[in-house]
Amino acid sequence: MGNPEKPSDAVVGAEGEGATTEVESTKEKSTMTMEERKAKLDALRKKMHASSKANRQSLVEESARQKINAREAARLERQRALAETLRTKADAEERGEDIERAKNWEYTIEENDEWEKKLARKKRRADFEFHDDAHAARRRYKKDLDHLKPDLEAYNRQKEIALGLGPGSLITGFNPTQGASSSQLLPTSQQQQLAAENLYRDANTLIYGDNKPTEEAIDRVVGKINRDVDKKSKFSRKRNNEEEGDITYINEHNRVFNKKIARYYDKYTAEIRASFERGTAL
Repeated sequence: MGNPEKPSDAVVGAEGEGATTEVESTKEKSTMTMEERKAKLDALRKKMHASSKANRQSLVEESARQKINAREAARLERQRALAETLRTKADAEERGEDIERAKNWEYTIEENDEWEKKLARKKRRADFEFHDDAHAARRRYKKDLDHLKPDLEAYNRQKEIALGLGPGSLITGFNPTQGASSSQLLPTSQQQQLAAENLYRDANTLIYGDNKPTEEAIDRVVGKINRDVDKKSKFSRKRNNEEEGDITYINEHNRVFNKKIARYYDKYTAEIRASFERGTAL
C-alpha cells in the first residue's frame, strides 16, 4: 500500500501543469510565422464582414416586411371602404332610393350649412385676378382672419369683471338666467363699471388708446409681419445680381454673354449706342 499524496503536493502539481501549458501555448504563438498571422487576421476580417452583411440583410428584410404590412393594411382598408360603399349603393337601388340623398341623412343641418359656406368661400377665393386695390385688400383681410386665434380666456375674464361674476363663471359654462339674478349681473363697483365701459364701448365713450397689449400679443404681431416680409421677398421678381438699367437679354445665359461682350466692346460702341438712343444715328 503506497503512501497517499499530500494536498499541498497535488496543488503544486496542478499549478505546475498549468504553467507548463501556458508556456507551451506562448511558444506556439511565438513560433507562428507572419504569413500565418496574416491569414488568421484575414479570416477574422472575413468573419466580421460576413456577420455585418448578414445583420444588414436581416435589417433590410425586416424593414421591407414592415412596409409591406403597412401597405397591405392600407390596401385592405381601401377595399373594405369600397365594398361598404358598393353594398350601401346596392341596398339603396333595391329600395328605390337615391344614394346621395341617403348619404346626406348622415349630416346635421349645421354641418350642411357649414359645408355650403365652405364651398361658397372656396368659390369666391378661386378668383385670383386683380380687380382693384380694395378687392386685393379684402382678400388679404379674409386670409388674415383665417389665421386669427382670439384669446377667449382673457375675454371671458374681462367679461366676468364687467358682469360682476365670480372668477371662472363663464369658462365653466355659467348660465346667468339660472345661477344669478339680474341685480347681481349689473356692475356694482367702480372697477366693474370701468370694465363694462372697456368691454362695451360705443360712440359716447371717452376712453381711447388705453389698451396695453401683452408680450405674447406683440410677439404674435411681429411674427406675422416677419412672415409677410419673408413671403413678399420670395415672390419678388428682382434678381439680386441684376444691375439697374435696360434689359438687353432674353435669358440668364444671354445676360452673361452680353455682360462679357460689354466688358470688351462697350468703350468702342458707346458713341453708336448714344446715337441710337438720341435717334440721330446714320
